[in-house]
Amino acid sequence: MDKDTVEEKVVLCGANAYEKKYYFNEKFAGIPESIKEELHIICVLFTEEVGGIFTIEFEKDGSVSMRTEYAEDDFLYDDIGSGLLVNEVRRKRQEMFESLSLYYRVFILHEDVAELLKDEEE
Repeated sequence: MDKDTVEEKVVLCGANAYEKKYYFNEKFAGIPESIKEELHIICVLFTEEVGGIFTIEFEKDGSVSMRTEYAEDDFLYDDIGSGLLVNEVRRKRQEMFESLSLYYRVFILHEDVAELLKDEEE
């Protein structure tokens, strides 16, 4: 696997039901505390409800994605519930994810704010 393939996604945050841990990438410390708290709640509640490992990530283009995975021997993991919950979170938090994408594109990818806002208006 080459270096570009590895760096295509950047994890923003995640929770692990097996280790009962939450992770937040300090590279994004500039995100407002209220958003950090909301992300923490989303991740922890997700893993409490369906199990496994849940991460919110930035794609190479700056879009936000959610990923779930689980241990092969985890027979309690709710695969169907996971898909439904991802869709619900995406629908209910669409505005927040769009704002996070804009944040990533401006502060991490160093894209031009004026261009991004102009593109959104079109």
